[in-house]
Amino acid sequence: MSTPKASRPSGSKGGPSDAGTGRRPTLLDVARRAGVSRATASLVIRDAAGPSAESRERVRKAAAELDYRPDQAARLLRRRNSRLIGVMFTVHEPFHADLIESIYAATEEVGYDVVLSAVVPSRGERRALEALIASRCEAVVLLGAGEASTTDFGNRLPVVEIGRPPNETVFDAVHTADDEGARLAVDHLVSLGHRDIVHVDGGDQPGAVERRSGYLDAMRRHGLQDRARVLPGDYTESSGFAAARALLDDGELPTAVVAGNDQCAIGLLVELRHAGIDVPGRVSIVGYDDSRLARLAHIDLTTVRQDAKQLARLAVQAAVERLDKGLDGETWVFRLAPHLVVRGSTGPAR
Repeated sequence: MSTPKASRPSGSKGGPSDAGTGRRPTLLDVARRAGVSRATASLVIRDAAGPSAESRERVRKAAAELDYRPDQAARLLRRRNSRLIGVMFTVHEPFHADLIESIYAATEEVGYDVVLSAVVPSRGERRALEALIASRCEAVVLLGAGEASTTDFGNRLPVVEIGRPPNETVFDAVHTADDEGARLAVDHLVSLGHRDIVHVDGGDQPGAVERRSGYLDAMRRHGLQDRARVLPGDYTESSGFAAARALLDDGELPTAVVAGNDQCAIGLLVELRHAGIDVPGRVSIVGYDDSRLARLAHIDLTTVRQDAKQLARLAVQAAVERLDKGLDGETWVFRLAPHLVVRGSTGPAR
């Protein structure tokens, strides 16, 4: 004896799991529900010319009833140009969050969207970049890239780096004049009476060489070259902790420290305060970037500001121009001026 098949009551309307399949509704489902051809339904969904007002109303009503959502990936595959710009960034770098926010705004202005790909300890730069290419990004913006600069990605699509000085990149680049930024930090501290000023550098990180050079140049200019001292670092809070411990172990603290970036500066500040050292009463600290962490009330960090909005705008502009004009020709380099932002982590020398 055969089992009777279940049937849908007359007039019943299907939903996202139409016909009990649990599948995602398709454009053909919408067309059938609206009583139009698939081509007509497609024109309505894309808001293209052609269908009548009545057909548009029926299609939109059917799409709403079925909770239909266009398949963006499939739509991109059908298009020659994806209108996507990929962004590779480091998860643990706060300033990258500021840059990404500005990149979204800049790409929207020129009719592009953003695909993000993160670099983490278990996922290197090459893998992050390959993911962006697999996502059909037309161009890529690299935030503080390292080893990726030696790859051949620039021969495959436009690549723009933010944060890496021109002597360290083979791609188009947008960066802040980091040597000038470090000089601004030293000049500020000297104006407060500081003479014993230490620098914690960024090791092999982007801009670290320029910031160290700017610090040393400013110390010489103020006749303090004999007091210049550079401690190793790597743009992380842990390097700030380590630098603070090294200074505490010396027994004779400097009156001021210029850190390689805000994260390092925050590590210094936290560790010194934990040891009972008054900041800025006994030691003044200057960071670099003016990341969102520096602006927190309990941090209140004096820092050298990089213009995230302008860096992002110029990087997107360079990428779009490369798409229009091709990959050939000399690399483009944009160099922006830094600005000192004075907050509560610096004060007169003791």
